[in-house]
Amino acid sequence: MADRLTTITTRTGDDGTTGLADGSRVKKTHHRVHAMGEVDELNSQLGSLLAQLQVNANQPVIASVIEALKPSQHALFDIGSELAIPGYTQLTQQQLDHLDSAIAHFNASLAPLKEFILPGGAQVSTQAHVCRSVCRRAERAVVGVAEQEPLSDLAQQYLNRLSDLLFVLARTINQALGYTDTYWQKA
Repeated sequence: MADRLTTITTRTGDDGTTGLADGSRVKKTHHRVHAMGEVDELNSQLGSLLAQLQVNANQPVIASVIEALKPSQHALFDIGSELAIPGYTQLTQQQLDHLDSAIAHFNASLAPLKEFILPGGAQVSTQAHVCRSVCRRAERAVVGVAEQEPLSDLAQQYLNRLSDLLFVLARTINQALGYTDTYWQKA
């Protein structure tokens, strides 16, 4: 693989602009740049979740959670590339299908919900909820781009489904580690 980044500090963004991968320059407040930042933050939070899960990776359920989530970091990078290159498509239907399959698999072992749940239980489960809420924010930013410019429907769908998976995995993690969900109580 060739060196992709030989210079990290270019100073070209000192004027408040940044370069998209197609060579164009836009303000750092541009809706595409905003969405790229939200997706990047989600990827960082997901990396933190995966690192926290490694502590219990010897448990089969946690190991399967890790394996289900690992491809998402790559898919999020793919979404970032779609945002960085107007008109470019990288995400595939197979990536979305992976999420649907994982949701069905993990949800099958959970009790049906009768109440809303709050982030809580194991620390790592709470991190999954943080990822879920950051994912929803990234989704809103990507939808905002799609309202103004052509963008693959798969990017929006992927983020919507990933947030669903993160919700299911937060519950799965609590169950695997012996914690109960924290139920919302009406005042």
